[in-house]
Amino acid sequence: METPKTAEFAHIGKSVIIKGELSGSEDLYVDGQVEGNIELSGNRLIIGPHGQVRANVNAKGVIVQGKLDGNIRASERAELAKSAVVTGDIATQRVAIEEGAYFKGKLDIQREGVKTDVAKPATAGASAAASSASAGAGSAVAAKSEIK
Repeated sequence: METPKTAEFAHIGKSVIIKGELSGSEDLYVDGQVEGNIELSGNRLIIGPHGQVRANVNAKGVIVQGKLDGNIRASERAELAKSAVVTGDIATQRVAIEEGAYFKGKLDIQREGVKTDVAKPATAGASAAASSASAGAGSAVAAKSEIK
């Protein structure tokens, strides 16, 4: 992936170190060091190949090419490039992990348009199906129920 044009992104260069809360309403490219929290709920975050981030991230889209220690909550998509080193949990609708990327954590792929609060089902059979659907990511759960 190319380095984004600076006119389209706010840019944190290699020599910049930020400690604390980072938020904004535009896309952000980080090639320096950030420690704290990053809140870009309606925008994208790209951690460049020299970027070193120790933060929980909340953004519309997250692309990691460097190092990230922290959790990612991406409302649309998370992408780990082959040079990425990520330690933390990822919650997103879509994910891409290139061969060679390092990832240690839990992956939670969320469905589009589904609220986190599950409505109480009307029947016991629907309850078994709902409980199997809410099982953690990475586990295979099969449920068979019959409604009589």
